[in-house]
Amino acid sequence: MRPVDTIVVGAGWSGLAAAVELAAAGREVTVLEAAQQPGGRARSVALGDHVLDNGQHVLLGAYEHILALLHRLEVAESEVLLRLPLDLTMRAPERRGLALSPLYLPAPLHLLAGLLTARGAGLFETLRALPGIRRMIRETDTEDITVATLLQRCNQPESLRRGLWSPLCLAALNTPVHEASARLFTEVLKEAFTGHRSHCDLLLPRVDLDRVLAQPAQRYLEDRGGRLLTGRRVTGVEPLEWGLRVRMRDLDLEAGNVILATPPNVSAALLTPLPDMRGVVRGLEQLGQEPICTIYLQYPPEVHLPMPMVGVLDLTAQWVFDRRHTGQAGVMAVVVSGPGAHMDLDNDALARQVTAELALLFPDWPAPQAHWVVREKRATFRAAAGCEALRPAMRTPIRGLWLAGDHVRNGLPATLEGAVLNGIQCARAIIRETAPDA
Repeated sequence: MRPVDTIVVGAGWSGLAAAVELAAAGREVTVLEAAQQPGGRARSVALGDHVLDNGQHVLLGAYEHILALLHRLEVAESEVLLRLPLDLTMRAPERRGLALSPLYLPAPLHLLAGLLTARGAGLFETLRALPGIRRMIRETDTEDITVATLLQRCNQPESLRRGLWSPLCLAALNTPVHEASARLFTEVLKEAFTGHRSHCDLLLPRVDLDRVLAQPAQRYLEDRGGRLLTGRRVTGVEPLEWGLRVRMRDLDLEAGNVILATPPNVSAALLTPLPDMRGVVRGLEQLGQEPICTIYLQYPPEVHLPMPMVGVLDLTAQWVFDRRHTGQAGVMAVVVSGPGAHMDLDNDALARQVTAELALLFPDWPAPQAHWVVREKRATFRAAAGCEALRPAMRTPIRGLWLAGDHVRNGLPATLEGAVLNGIQCARAIIRETAPDA
């Protein structure tokens, strides 16, 4: 096959964002994906009679790069995403939970006022905590300590630590508070709570994830002469005098630029044979990755939550999402982020455990009729304090070789927005550096 401008290895959201950006600029792009479908970890899978997502994903109103990408792909937000004002309801089996609804005020007053009126948070404790909260969401140069240390320094009471900050940290960074990076956590808070008040809106998929991005991106790419080849596992990358060669089991391709938009462990394996990439490989290997489990429970269609999602405290289950808004009435998605004893349970035992926990919180529910468990053992990089020094840069020491994916250094944790941002920035850097007058 003749050489192309750019090869993108990996058709997750970062690789697709890069490919779309390059195709929009008239560049010839080939995307190689090892799996049989694009989408990466944010894709749809067939489970039983249902098409379910490979884990429950939540977007924020602040995710401007994803929303701009959907606009470019002519995907109407209202058709694929359900936008809801932030309404955090945290339930616990044996203690009072927390209910937080930011008020209709300019940011960040909406959050501060919402905390003052939150149910389950003591007014006196919250008043004492407000200066520290303002410090957290306005911090510009946070020392990279753990989130637990940050909460202590910012005088956050135990009720808010356990009932709000700890579950938010684990959901956003997929890393427990005693390990998680305060710098990344405060970036999440600033992104959600210091811009327009709509930035903290929740955007829940109305349709399966393939229809949100992967399928429209593939159509856009192919309509502009690009290719997306699935079932193509890359085994190596070899620098040439003029560009790079990408090796597969039965095929080699050449390109002027190659973007590795693959998970950290896959990128490390591909880069290990290249002497110039030893420092990058060392950082990727030390970065580490954390799991996320999603347990889908099929209840009778009339079973529903009082709101689209509910947080859970003090149990294995952490968040429960009602899939009714995706047309799957009675299906609950129970999310368990990060490491823990649940990873030692087999799928049936894990489903039984979370079913018993939901019975404590919702005693009127009948037993579920079926369950499916999706485990991503390497769902995200470990967002521990100091991790930014281990994350690679977009640009590598090898000319024409680039890195994308949510693990590439950008000041954000492993989110779909971070993945899309890195893909777009990588593509734009290639476009700038290979322009005729560059």
